[in-house]
Amino acid sequence: MATDTLKSTTGAGGATAVRRLLLENGALTALIVLVIAMSALSGDFLTTDNLLNVGVQAAVTAVLAFGVTFVIVSAGIDLSVGSVAALSATVLAWTATSHGVPVVVAVLLAVVTGIAAGLVNGFLIAYGKLPPFIATLAMLSVARGLSLVISGGSPIPFPDSVSHLGDTLGGWLPVPVLVMIVMGLIAALVLGRTYIGRSMYAIGGNEEAARLSGLRVKKQKLAIYALSGVFAAVAGVVLASRLSSAQPQAADGYELDAIAAVVIGGASLAGGTGKASGTLIGALILAVLRNGLNLLNVSAFWQQVVIGVVIALAVLFDTLRRKAGAAPAAAGASPGGKGRQAGTYALAAVVTVAIVGATSFLHNGSSSSANPKMGLSLSTLNNPFFVQIRAGAQAEAKKLGVDLTVTDAQNDASQQANQLQNFTSSRLGAIIVNPVDSDAAGNSVKAAGKAGIPVVAVDRGVNKATVDTLVASDNVAGGELAAKTVAEKLGGKGRIVILQGQAGTSAARERAAGFARGLKSYPGIQVLAQQPADFDRTKGLDVMSNLLQAHPDVQGVIAANDEMALGAIKALGAKAGRSVQVVGFDGTPDGLKAVEGGTLYASVAQQPSQLGRIAVDNALKAVQGKKVGAAVKVPVKVVTKQNVAGFTG
Repeated sequence: MATDTLKSTTGAGGATAVRRLLLENGALTALIVLVIAMSALSGDFLTTDNLLNVGVQAAVTAVLAFGVTFVIVSAGIDLSVGSVAALSATVLAWTATSHGVPVVVAVLLAVVTGIAAGLVNGFLIAYGKLPPFIATLAMLSVARGLSLVISGGSPIPFPDSVSHLGDTLGGWLPVPVLVMIVMGLIAALVLGRTYIGRSMYAIGGNEEAARLSGLRVKKQKLAIYALSGVFAAVAGVVLASRLSSAQPQAADGYELDAIAAVVIGGASLAGGTGKASGTLIGALILAVLRNGLNLLNVSAFWQQVVIGVVIALAVLFDTLRRKAGAAPAAAGASPGGKGRQAGTYALAAVVTVAIVGATSFLHNGSSSSANPKMGLSLSTLNNPFFVQIRAGAQAEAKKLGVDLTVTDAQNDASQQANQLQNFTSSRLGAIIVNPVDSDAAGNSVKAAGKAGIPVVAVDRGVNKATVDTLVASDNVAGGELAAKTVAEKLGGKGRIVILQGQAGTSAARERAAGFARGLKSYPGIQVLAQQPADFDRTKGLDVMSNLLQAHPDVQGVIAANDEMALGAIKALGAKAGRSVQVVGFDGTPDGLKAVEGGTLYASVAQQPSQLGRIAVDNALKAVQGKKVGAAVKVPVKVVTKQNVAGFTG
């Protein structure tokens, strides 16, 4: 009888403890609800391979966020962690690969780089009295710029001894997950068991009171931001290891994910609260969202909307839960009262509704389980050229009865690696990849190959890995044609400027090489300036406007895509097509309209819709076991006013 009573009491106590844990942590409740919802909606979610994928995909954000937790707990902010991560990885690769520095020393130099960046942030904030937002925003730009300067705008291969950080231990445990766990334990130890951790809470709670109590606030801030820099450096090394190269544009925008993870995990931007465990949960929520939305084939555009809404709702209802819990406590009631319970369950309900609603109304679904399933990962959909590749691929997929899932990597090599991992774990029939960077996609393509999934590369090749076929135009040859076209229009003599693509991307490097090769045959052509405008029309307008101030006598412009060319035309105004000849690249609908109207002299057309169609056709052949060629070259053509009707008709 007594034994039964003891068991009953123990069981009730365990259940109470679990319930209390969930009630006091709305983020954990939300994570559990998300996992349940995703498992119910996708049979591919709750598998060992996919759950490990989620862990790998959360690792970099979590490690960055652990460092940001220190800063936010102390009522600061650090916007520079993404750029510092990229700079640290670049320093490691540059010293080890390009200069033969021993790997151990190179890793230490990468960590020292992170510490140095953090100390600069801390000094500007503590002693320079700059607001944390401004100081770290400045470091964001400085670190990114230094990364581009050191790398020359091109990825630097990682040493094999460091690239193993992206591998698995024992054939099943991914090293990034292990690093995330270790760094999380270190963060928890610092916050909960050290003097500097207690200082963080004191400064965040009331900085003036902390100072009056004898705490050396300025020195503590130096240490806090230095710690953030250390964690950023480790995250950069892990990220670059996954990609087998240091990408100068890596981790762009990751500071926002890191901050979101910290806040979702229960920390207050006002300071004084926050835990490493909460930050880990926040990072996992973001990873589960992105992974699940990929698996459920939610539109790439809607994914951003859903993630933003869920983040906002999670933080909003967690805040309401805290307030509801504080009211009974202030009145002398138990903190775990009805207000707290209502807030927690409201949080869970809202997240559930958001996920179920999104997946019910937004995902494309499968027309039939018997249809071949494929995934297409595009480097970006923020460019008409890649939108046309998608349109061509979707049209061919519909024609052939293929279920095609399309994802948008947003020019982020790491995000694309995540998407390719998701495709692989879903055991799709074939994968089509338009690499953000040819080197960075290598590891993910190898993993797909090991799983027996055919891979087709479109528009850009994949280095250090074998694809079943490459469907592409020759960017270098196209660049040569563009240079030849503008040079001949100017009679072999003249002054031109070149608008380059996004630094570090394969297409930008290849087209620039083509421009340079083509201009060698025309010594009378003087290149006044070469500036990146990131394949973006607005940036093309701004950069061209700036160049016109220094070079008002320019006679020609070569742009690495039509979007930048159209921006340049806007800056040139009446000069475009008259005193200044502009040549673009891609043959997009807007570009061809400008050619027809006479403001754009020519565009090197790649026929992107054709690229998409051929890629799907070859992928289906590979799935069916039919022979496909190692490469399918889609010819580029110079489109001028004389032949544009054949392209727009």
